Amino acid sequence: MAAIRAGQHDGARSMGTKGAGIMVSKLENMFAANRFVLPEQRELYLQMKEDEKLVPMPELEQDELESFHYQLRDAGREDYAVAITWWRHEKNNLGTTCMMWGKVEWIDPNSRRVKLLTDEDVQWIPMDTIIDVRS
Repeated sequence: MAAIRAGQHDGARSMGTKGAGIMVSKLENMFAANRFVLPEQRELYLQMKEDEKLVPMPELEQDELESFHYQLRDAGREDYAVAITWWRHEKNNLGTTCMMWGKVEWIDPNSRRVKLLTDEDVQWIPMDTIIDVRS
């Protein structure tokens, strides 16, 4: 019986050493276990996770902007599809990046925006927020 107890004790010790290497934050652990969580707490936690995904608008060089404008004009003139990536403001100076593939239907120079047309959707994209154009 003493040998069995010693074996159980050694197994518990080695398992405890493994578990010590893995640390989980209190917030993530709050939802992993079967604990009561108020809806307000859950909503706040999910909002914090969404805020972690926000990024500042990338700084672009003038030659990159000119290249994007040339590609957009060429795609509209020659009637081929492009993939446009743009930055969308969410809160403070942070936002998310969006990407859409389609045909450049119209470039409005007065309001500085591009009309991108896909099979299912039409999107007006402000030219000042475009961060990448791929042919």
